[in-house]
Amino acid sequence: MKPTQKDTFVAQLRRSSWGRLVVTYSVLGTIAIVMLLPLLWLVSTAFKSPEENIFAFPPQFIPATPTLNNFITVWQQNPFGQYFINSIIVAVLTVCLNLLFCSLAAYPLARLRFAGRKFLFALIVATILIPFQIVMIPLYVLAVQLGLRNSYLGLIFPFIASAFGIFLMRQAFLGVPKELEEAARIDGCSELGIWWNVMISSTRPALVTLAIFVFIGAWSDFLWPLILLDRPEYYTLPLGVAKTRWQFLFRLAINRCWLSNFNFAGLNFLCGNAKIHCANGIWQWPQGVD
Repeated sequence: MKPTQKDTFVAQLRRSSWGRLVVTYSVLGTIAIVMLLPLLWLVSTAFKSPEENIFAFPPQFIPATPTLNNFITVWQQNPFGQYFINSIIVAVLTVCLNLLFCSLAAYPLARLRFAGRKFLFALIVATILIPFQIVMIPLYVLAVQLGLRNSYLGLIFPFIASAFGIFLMRQAFLGVPKELEEAARIDGCSELGIWWNVMISSTRPALVTLAIFVFIGAWSDFLWPLILLDRPEYYTLPLGVAKTRWQFLFRLAINRCWLSNFNFAGLNFLCGNAKIHCANGIWQWPQGVD
């Protein structure tokens, strides 16, 4: 049987579809490889020995002498386990306190009637527009006056409540049917009992959402710990990783003889209010602002 015109058209359409798929996946595969190259370079660099030039061009993806000493040295010279525990403590406590205080503040704004409620809510939401850098110095002065430097509480207290959290929980509380609140009040529940038994139980998705946002923010926070801490036993992971990075860059500079003409004993760099000490070639992380 001779193929009909319809069969020929279908065959051409299938061939063109396969051609488009091949081109599409080829382009996507190429883009994926280009995007993965920095990650592959990062992994290969971790296994290179100190004698290799990690900035060689073109980059060498296969180490000449693979070694695990880099991982051992980093863990021996830096207490990453302690940094991890510190980050866990700070992030978990920040999440718990944020959920507690934001939900407590949001409940009267959503369900109670009092004069100035809308104005107070608008004032709280307006504070979202204020960058942290503006309140950073007053917060630091307050933390020092309260004796919260180099402490977990000092890392937590600026973030125990947030305008975004209050806004999110208020909107969630507004979605709870009033019939549930009225039934609880008839059964003799106090306002605190209604907040706990009705509102909190009915807004668990909003609580989980807020917990995720707060945890990510607390876990990745770098600026506030950098300002408040000068004792390494309280460093969080972002601060510890930054310290390790500066140690690596400084030692790399020494190995490459970029600073060979300097007398390392007693050399001080003044960076703002923080001093970077280079004594006998040993890097010391900048101390907290005095």
